[in-house]
Order: sequence, then C-alpha cells, then structure tokens
Amino acid sequence: MNYEQFLANVRERGEYADNSEADQVSRIVLAQLGERLASGEAKDVAAQLPVELQAPLLLAAATPPRSSGIHEFLRRVAADLNASEETARWDASAVLTTLAEATGGQLNQILNQLPTEFAVLFGKPDLA
Repeated sequence: MNYEQFLANVRERGEYADNSEADQVSRIVLAQLGERLASGEAKDVAAQLPVELQAPLLLAAATPPRSSGIHEFLRRVAADLNASEETARWDASAVLTTLAEATGGQLNQILNQLPTEFAVLFGKPDLA
C-alpha cells in the first residue's frame, strides 16, 4: 500500500478533514505502537509501510519495548493528540486497522507482542 492509499484509508476510517490530519494521527499512533514492539518486529512492520510513515515507528522502537496495556497506550495517544481517550481510541483504530490491511500476515506477529485487548484496535474484536 502506498502513502496516498494508506492516508486515504485512515482519512476515511477516521473521518478526518484532510490528508494532513490523517498523516499527523498516523505518525502519532505508529510511534506509540513502535514503543511497544521489539526492534526486529518494528523493522518488519516498517518495511511494509510506506516510506513516509516508517520513521515514527522505527525511532520509537529504538528503546526497549513498553509492556503497558491498552489504557496506557490510549492515554499516551490522547496526550500526543491533545484529545480525549475516546477520540484516541477512534484515531488508533483508524490507523491500526489500516496497518493490519497493509501488513497482511504480519498482523499475528504484531498481536503476539501486545496484550490481547489491543486486537480490537486492529479491527479484530473476536481476538480480544
């Protein structure tokens, strides 16, 4: 999936006004995700993302992964976006569901590194 397609999908799912907003939300959510993945997994995921969106994930994954749950993840996304946790859930879901489509078979490896409660954000509520 190329950059324009990724942003178009995020924009549609998140109902954002423009691609700039979809890009900002994508970068913030991917950075928070990167903080929770081992660096090898982050590299595998980044390789399947558009080049324009790889840096936030890779930079965040340069440190040891956080082992926090979904509430801490959403709290941090909300703080970065200056939004409510409810809005952060909506934003994270728009980005992570698009990521799940873009990475295909990589989704299981991503979910294996996260608490099961994260599955719903990737559009997989049956795994949560």
